[in-house]
Amino acid sequence: MIRSTLAALMATVSLGYMAQAQSVTVTNAKLWTGNEVVEDATVVITDGTVVSAGADITLPEDAQPLDAEGAWVTPGIFSAFSRTGIVEVGAETTTNDTLAPQSTFGAALDMADAFNPNATTVPVTRIEGVTRIAVAPGFGSGMFGGRGLIADTSGDANSVTASQAFSFINIGEGGAALTGGSRPATWATLRGALEDARTYPARYNALEDGDVLNRLDAAALAPASRGQQLLLIAASRASDLRNVIALKEENPQLNIALVGAHEGWMVAEELAAADIPVIIDPYANLPGRFESLGATQHNAERLIDAGVTTALAYLDDDSHQARLVLQSAGNAVANGVSHDNALRAITSAPADIFGMDGLGTVEPGSRGDLVIWDGDPLDVMSAPVSVFIDGVEQSLESRQTELRDRYLTLDESERPLAYRR
Repeated sequence: MIRSTLAALMATVSLGYMAQAQSVTVTNAKLWTGNEVVEDATVVITDGTVVSAGADITLPEDAQPLDAEGAWVTPGIFSAFSRTGIVEVGAETTTNDTLAPQSTFGAALDMADAFNPNATTVPVTRIEGVTRIAVAPGFGSGMFGGRGLIADTSGDANSVTASQAFSFINIGEGGAALTGGSRPATWATLRGALEDARTYPARYNALEDGDVLNRLDAAALAPASRGQQLLLIAASRASDLRNVIALKEENPQLNIALVGAHEGWMVAEELAAADIPVIIDPYANLPGRFESLGATQHNAERLIDAGVTTALAYLDDDSHQARLVLQSAGNAVANGVSHDNALRAITSAPADIFGMDGLGTVEPGSRGDLVIWDGDPLDVMSAPVSVFIDGVEQSLESRQTELRDRYLTLDESERPLAYRR
């Protein structure tokens, strides 16, 4: 009932929203602000920015209110780790820009050079309510994957929100395999690289390379080495996580976040004290590798309870299924995480980790990313009724929905002979 009623209302006003994006007013909402639930709430978005949100809001005089009828309304979902838009077909190298195993560069690789807003995975992600994605490189010839970006899922040509938003490195088993075959080699490489980057360009003025990094890689890693850019580190084993904590203690200027952290619960108190956030997948609850022998379905619960800023992502198929971050959050709730904390982990928490002010929340000054749902956002049977990015209503169609609709209504006589009954 909610879905059909809201769809009819949106059909009435959507042309105005799509064309102008001047004002969006949603009333009678069960609003998740990014920090709390507000019943009977109103949200007003003007020129792409939230100007008011909460209970007892005075409506603009020219508003055409959209009555949510008590439905859930949330900020746009923020997928904290994905490779959406940089790979179309994983097995076809010409469409896969996640890594460059033959390249002499590592830290200098920039995913903004590869991001394709027209990739078919972008609308598939958007129609599930995900409006912002962190897009990370893979690892090719070394432990330094390169620089990742934050993008919206509008499919517009200017959909990159922040290029070079973070540098991505691997210090776990994968990093060891790429830097001589052992963790000591990985850490020697990392320490040397950070020294190269911190002293750039001084030590390169004589046209010489550093101990680890060439000139371009050192220039690319320099902001992260000085704490001016997020350093995202892939690590899972508890001992590796403790080494990262020690690295932060030795270099307090570093802005570090972890991805993976399968054994994060073992060092949760230490991570919280070091103020190191994590991005984890609640589905990663089995010891699939030696570095994740301590994996547990209660990882998220224990990290959050310890005070660690925790964002959720779906890491199993991060190129085509980043949208399943919502199911990851629902799975976390099934294993001890509160509903509020699960919503926080896919809205405001990832925005905080990546320093994206105005995203992940619905409050005055926030960007106008908004999703209206036909049920609980964390229920696998729920779906968005309306999605707004920067105050502009988005299409809820994808190549898959178009194919579905085409063949659901296809006349028997139009089917290929092999499919006729």
